[in-house]
Amino acid sequence: MLVPRNLSPTVPDALCVPPVIRFERRTRAALFCLFLVLNVRAEARLQRTVLATQLHEPIALDVASNGSVYFAERRGAVKVYHPDSGETSTVGQLPVFTGPEDGILGLALDPGFTTNGWLFLFHSTPGVLENRVSRFTLTNNTLDSASQKILLRVPTLIPKPNHSGGCLGFDAAGNLYASTGDYTYADKSDGFAPLDRRPGHELNDSERTAANTADFRGKILRIHPKPDGGYVIPPGNLFPPGTPRTLPEIYVMGCRNPFRFCVDPQSGWLWWGDVGPDALGPDPTRGPAGFDEFNVARSAGNFGWPYFSADNRPYQAYDFEVRTNGPAFDPLHPVNDSPNNTGLRDLPPAQPAFLWYSPGPSSRWPEVGSGARSAMAGPVYHFDPALVSTRKLPVEFDGAVFLFDWERGWIKAGWIDPSGRLQTLKPIMDGAKFKRPICLKLGPNGALYLIEWGSNWSDNLDAALVRLEAVAPTP
Repeated sequence: MLVPRNLSPTVPDALCVPPVIRFERRTRAALFCLFLVLNVRAEARLQRTVLATQLHEPIALDVASNGSVYFAERRGAVKVYHPDSGETSTVGQLPVFTGPEDGILGLALDPGFTTNGWLFLFHSTPGVLENRVSRFTLTNNTLDSASQKILLRVPTLIPKPNHSGGCLGFDAAGNLYASTGDYTYADKSDGFAPLDRRPGHELNDSERTAANTADFRGKILRIHPKPDGGYVIPPGNLFPPGTPRTLPEIYVMGCRNPFRFCVDPQSGWLWWGDVGPDALGPDPTRGPAGFDEFNVARSAGNFGWPYFSADNRPYQAYDFEVRTNGPAFDPLHPVNDSPNNTGLRDLPPAQPAFLWYSPGPSSRWPEVGSGARSAMAGPVYHFDPALVSTRKLPVEFDGAVFLFDWERGWIKAGWIDPSGRLQTLKPIMDGAKFKRPICLKLGPNGALYLIEWGSNWSDNLDAALVRLEAVAPTP
């Protein structure tokens, strides 16, 4: 079980001045000055630069090695911001189904993008009840729709999709990750786990997806794309190829809506935010309050949904017909007995989150605030002293993972100890509130690139592509 992290440090432990009991007055003064320098709040050294406006539901981005920022709008447009001219142009328009939570949801550039022009999209298709992960080729900054190679097909819902996930990203080994939501309606679960096993209520049972080892949904998938448009299964996924009643593409299972994730290129750890259910408080007959989670996977695993939440707090089996509860689920031995399950009955042990928070104020992590919530994870920053860039983030952020919340409008830097416990959580810019941040990536210049969705649920006039960068030194 994770323990609460220490709230006291304002910089990573490696930067804190160790206690000194006896030293000369001059040495004491020098050390005190050094302490002040190292404890300057890093958020005061960043600035927000708007790169593009007048965008229509921008949702996902990636940054090429030359600094060009490719981004997608949910309704099908793929665009590029040109850093030399400061202008934005459209490279393609994809026909997509734009139901409540579908469209283009994710975008990732191939590691060899500068030479092969390959761009991957997580997208819907009109008239087809599936989301797809497809590879397209850009030629002269124009998306060739005929070049589409479909790698993954994820079934969606009738009559309307929800919890679609949709993030894409590569690791240092060239493996492609894709997140999928549980595609389950939660409107009949009173804010608790949707475990409705009654005939005719299949869409209210997340055991058929997130807890199903033979279903792509409620997962983070990992594949290795091939040049011909297919893929192979990299070693280390949750189920070896050929395991009965499993899919070898599954890296992480037990997710509700892992909308944004990142892979640390140095450690290979996978970080993501999982958007949780809506119960305002715990119920002794049903389970815990609704929590959003931040998770990290050092290796493949099961992260519990719909049986557990937060630090493996269990839900209880529930009979939706007679409205009576059964026993609590066991995180060491979760069992999927749903008639809607087509996978394994006995599941891998559940892994806890490293940070979780409900709609109300958190006594453990007051920094997260209160209210509506939507947890998402951005990149991990590694300061490169050899990188010549006036925009790169300062060394104070070294080793931090950037966590953000779409609803609450904050972006925070978090430091994790080797055992996975959250040690420090702090805002990256003091007092800043972002307009529903929805995608966050590091550029080759060491700056953060951000999409702000805008103030409202949809059709915003204030959506923007933004760069968060070091404050230029005073001449």
